[in-house]
Amino acid sequence: MRMPIAERLGGDLKQVVDDLMTVKHAAVKPAGLTVPQYAALLYLIDNAGISAAALARLCHVTPQTMTTILQNLESAGLIARTPHPWHRNMLETRLTEAGLAAFETADARATAVEQRLAAEFTDEERETLKSLLARCSAVLTQQTPAWD
Repeated sequence: MRMPIAERLGGDLKQVVDDLMTVKHAAVKPAGLTVPQYAALLYLIDNAGISAAALARLCHVTPQTMTTILQNLESAGLIARTPHPWHRNMLETRLTEAGLAAFETADARATAVEQRLAAEFTDEERETLKSLLARCSAVLTQQTPAWD
């Protein structure tokens, strides 16, 4: 039996994500960043020296995508990557002064977006929304039946 479009949640979720990314893109662009670059810098602030693989997991991107993001950030002089003192095959990643300045500009603007969104809900509504979204994620990441 075909599910009516009006009953499908995927389109609604996609629309919200697209809207959020559009607004965040406009917010971080004056700092010379893309949203994925901003996300990488956001996690690097609290995790200096983190590996590219671990950063990819935090940012919900593939390791290959994170490699590209980091190469672009390094080319722009926003991060520095140095060999780990004990693990020669691992590069530690840290923000440069220019990276910190770009991050601070972008973060002030991205935070304003998040605050504007959060202000539309009461504390209880935000907690309910977060709980509902967590349930969505949980059901989608559970083992799926074999597709025959």
